[in-house]
Amino acid sequence: MSKLFEELDYRPTPIGPLILRRRHEARLGIDVVEIKLGEEHLMSDLFTASEIALAELGLAACEGEGLEVVVGGLGLGYTARAALEEPRTGSLIVVEFLEAVIEWHRSGLLPLGQELAGDPRCRLEEGDFFALARGEDGFDQAAPGRRFDAILLDIDHSPDALLDERSSSFYQPEGLARLASHLKPGGIFGLWSDDRTDDAFTARLESVFAEAWAEPVTFHNPLQDKPFTQTVYLARMQR
Repeated sequence: MSKLFEELDYRPTPIGPLILRRRHEARLGIDVVEIKLGEEHLMSDLFTASEIALAELGLAACEGEGLEVVVGGLGLGYTARAALEEPRTGSLIVVEFLEAVIEWHRSGLLPLGQELAGDPRCRLEEGDFFALARGEDGFDQAAPGRRFDAILLDIDHSPDALLDERSSSFYQPEGLARLASHLKPGGIFGLWSDDRTDDAFTARLESVFAEAWAEPVTFHNPLQDKPFTQTVYLARMQR
């Protein structure tokens, strides 16, 4: 029988205590892996549909082969794996602020870790996504100024529900414009949000990009036994 609760790791971080745990969800008869930051639930492998959709929808909107992709936020790895499952993906850089999360993947403590770390197209990089987005050098330390076909972001809960103040200016037009400078012509920015579609944020994206739209992602919540809707925002650079 599975343990009802097991803390797999605990790390103090600059933005609060980080906890990796596994617990048995008796109502469903399964084990669930979760990451918490203080009292905030960051992610759970019980709900991964929209994280996967972020990569699937974002890369489906890209044109061409050998796609060069950035994912902001490693988490449990579902967005990164979905990006690698796209056969047109040529390279992937995953930027993760919390060193412990990268260590959990590389050590195999997280289920997808070995798959991601073992893929020659994938690099797991410790860094501050929002600082890199603001900077001129961009997301590839080995190739300053490199531009990408897609930049996919899953860090904050939504543009209005932030994990900490590092990203407070990112979701405003100036911050989005700095991010856009790291995309190729026709490149795609994708953003995961825990909330339903916010037309005001879509309009903000439209003020920076050539086009922008929102994709609601609805899935069954087994704990509440009802549908739940999150959002993937997409924006395209001028071709």
